[in-house]
Order: sequence, then structure tokens, then C-alpha cells
Amino acid sequence: QVQLVESGGGLVQPGGSLRLSCAASGSIFSIYTMGWYRQAPGKQRELVAAIAHGGSTNYADSVKGRFTISRDNAKNTVYLQMNSLKPEDTAVYYCNADIVDPYYTNLIYWGQGTQVTVSS
Repeated sequence: QVQLVESGGGLVQPGGSLRLSCAASGSIFSIYTMGWYRQAPGKQRELVAAIAHGGSTNYADSVKGRFTISRDNAKNTVYLQMNSLKPEDTAVYYCNADIVDPYYTNLIYWGQGTQVTVSS
């Protein structure tokens, strides 16, 4: 069994910063890509940023230059540093990971989501 536990969401003023963390635990052999998605009310879930095991990254155009994704492979943890936040960044943010278990089964796992609200 694998769990993804997110932390770091909250309320922040426009222009402010937040750092999200997501730790994977359980029966893990290896983790391929880890990423962050978000879903605003009435909208579809969208990719925010993703990072491969080797460190290559991919960002949504709307967050390039403001958000930075990173990971600590020793801790099975992915981070999302969010700077210059805008009201349109308000959403529930979900962690996502492509995990291989000790039996070489490859599955996609999701965290429970953490609310980020950008408002004055």
C-alpha cells in the first residue's frame, strides 16, 4: 500500500508565497515522475508542474517563472515552491506520483489534495 501525504496549503495574499510538500510512503521500489495538479471550482484538473526521477521538469505556461518543482529522492518527497501568487492560482492542489512497488507493479497514486487560496 502506498500513501501520498500533502502539506503546506493555506491562505495567502496576492504576491505572496507558499511551499507545498508531498511525501510518499509504503511499499515503494522506485518513483518515476512526480507532479502537482490543481483543480479550481467549476474547472477541470490541470497539470501545474512535473519532475522526472532524474530531475527534468515541465511547467504549465501559467506558472512558468513563478513556481518551482523539486524532489528529494532519498525522502520520496516532491515540493512545489509558489511565488508571486495570483488570485487565479486559487485551487485544490493534488500531488501525483508514478510508483513501482517491490513486485514491479507500476501504478499512479494521488494525494488527498490541499487547498491554496490567494486573496486579499
